[in-house]
Amino acid sequence: MIRNIVFDMGQVLLRFEPLLFMERLGVQGEDRELLHREVFKSLEWARMDRGSLTDAEAAEIICRRVPERLHEAVEKLVSFWDRPILEIEGSFALVEELKALGYKIFLLSNASLRQHDYWPRVPASRFFDGTLISADVKLVKPQPEIYRLLFERFSLNPEECFFIDDAIGNVEGAFYCGMPGAVFHGDYREIRQKLREAGVPVKES
Repeated sequence: MIRNIVFDMGQVLLRFEPLLFMERLGVQGEDRELLHREVFKSLEWARMDRGSLTDAEAAEIICRRVPERLHEAVEKLVSFWDRPILEIEGSFALVEELKALGYKIFLLSNASLRQHDYWPRVPASRFFDGTLISADVKLVKPQPEIYRLLFERFSLNPEECFFIDDAIGNVEGAFYCGMPGAVFHGDYREIRQKLREAGVPVKES
């Protein structure tokens, strides 16, 4: 029986769309392509998620690789992409409904140390019973160790959990560790159906 629902954060609860963030800053053309590669596709971004670099350290390193005119954009993309927070449509309603039904709600996210600063501004955060952030524990999905740490820290039986993540590899990693789940493709109607198939009595829409 499913008793706990575990959510990813970016592109599941809130929008994480690099092109949108750059558009808000007015970055266009070749500069957009450059920053997309050097910021969001960079080793530094991965190291922030693992907690081996702070946001400020990552931005400083990235700035060494790009023209000076883009330094301010780099700093904003690294440290202020979350302003404003943009929710994924349907996420709040589902989390609120699950909580009302008596399910425990948890977050398992690959995110930097700064996650703790903006998480309280995510409206659905009020319903969560616990969070495990990659940068805090120096582990990232889909490493088996991070799922096992989640189960240990919150005394969870993996077979009683249902995991929702937009990355196929992360969901497969959860399955490998005994936790069922579903890949989020951007439509919470599909996730509601998957939850019902798993025995969670959520509404159809």
